[in-house]
Amino acid sequence: MRHLDRRLLISQGEKLRSRWLSSRKIIERDERLGGHHFKSLPVVLRRAEGVYCWDTEGKRYIDLLAGFATVSQGHSHPRLVEAMRDQVAKLAHTSRAFYTEPHGELAEYLTAITGYERFLPMNTGVEAGDTALKIARRWGYRTKKIPSNKATTIFAKGNYWGRSLAALSASTDPNCYRDFGPYMPLFDSVTFDDLEALERKLQENPNVCAFMVEPIQGEAGVVIPSNGYLRGVRELCTKYNVLLVVDEVQTGLGRTGRRLAVDHEAVKPDLLVVGKALSGGMYPVSGVLGSSEMILALETGVHGSTFGGSPLGQRVALEALKILEEEKLAENAAKMGEIVRKELEKIPKDIALEFRGRGLLAGLQLNPDFANGWDICAKLINKGLLTRPAHNYIIRISPPLVINEEQIRVALNIITSTLLSHRKT
Repeated sequence: MRHLDRRLLISQGEKLRSRWLSSRKIIERDERLGGHHFKSLPVVLRRAEGVYCWDTEGKRYIDLLAGFATVSQGHSHPRLVEAMRDQVAKLAHTSRAFYTEPHGELAEYLTAITGYERFLPMNTGVEAGDTALKIARRWGYRTKKIPSNKATTIFAKGNYWGRSLAALSASTDPNCYRDFGPYMPLFDSVTFDDLEALERKLQENPNVCAFMVEPIQGEAGVVIPSNGYLRGVRELCTKYNVLLVVDEVQTGLGRTGRRLAVDHEAVKPDLLVVGKALSGGMYPVSGVLGSSEMILALETGVHGSTFGGSPLGQRVALEALKILEEEKLAENAAKMGEIVRKELEKIPKDIALEFRGRGLLAGLQLNPDFANGWDICAKLINKGLLTRPAHNYIIRISPPLVINEEQIRVALNIITSTLLSHRKT
């Protein structure tokens, strides 16, 4: 009875809040009390299910952003909700000070489907990326015998793996980089999709411990490298005794139509960084996959995380993975991605210069003379579709991987009709 009374009170409270606190007031409160480091589009979301979100006024939207390609299983997937409820009622957090069953369960499942020997869990993508670089440096000093404090890491230009000081030190984006120095030493960069440039770097510097790269540069605007690039990178890293660290936080776990984006070229990195979809959008989970030699390079006492490997996080991640595998969401991403490609490539060049995509990670690059992405995304919101631009002129398309053909065609019709309507005005 007490639980019923509590639910009624919560329901009544929500009704009162929606009655007296308008979207405008909610936005004004955020602007007044929060940081301004992120620009939000003017819509206040209250709930979501599957591929749909609803705002405070009850308007429904198709979600084409999926929390920046995180909610791959769809919003509030019943299996994820049940797993979280079950685990949080039993044991939510202990830290890694003690053993818990979900930690090993997740590692066992994830290593089995990816072919790696060990999994080191963290929370966010940037933490996992940083962890992979620590492993690479430790390997560089102890195995490759790089002189102390000389280990160099090379990154692809245009990369994005977070906003920590290490991540922005690796960035070539002025918005990430400018006025945050001093920067991490011995971080070098090379043009993405240029094997000759990478080999020159490796020839020039014998102290390179790792090359870190995204198989598709998502934040840079869904930049897809030439066929054979990743295979060539693998060969160069092997030739020069350098670790290949691949950032699959956004591209991994079904997003591009394969379990991993490197699977398109049958490449196996030395260290693989995963996140986003691993969480199901329910609880931050990320981590690094690698061989025993790699993962055990971080011995007791040199690395840690208060919440990394928590029973709640690992239980949610395990269920998120099982949903991706059992519901064949990578296959669905491949099928729906082809529909997206075929329809958006029809858009006239005076409106959109280029479509780029693989699976359900895609971007439509607007003609700068036509419109900017922010204005178009605002119009899409009015039509019942949620997304946001990248680099001002690229419309992101990364819906939940559970989206079906009817839903994706409705979304594509909204995009096309909105763009054509804007051209007339």
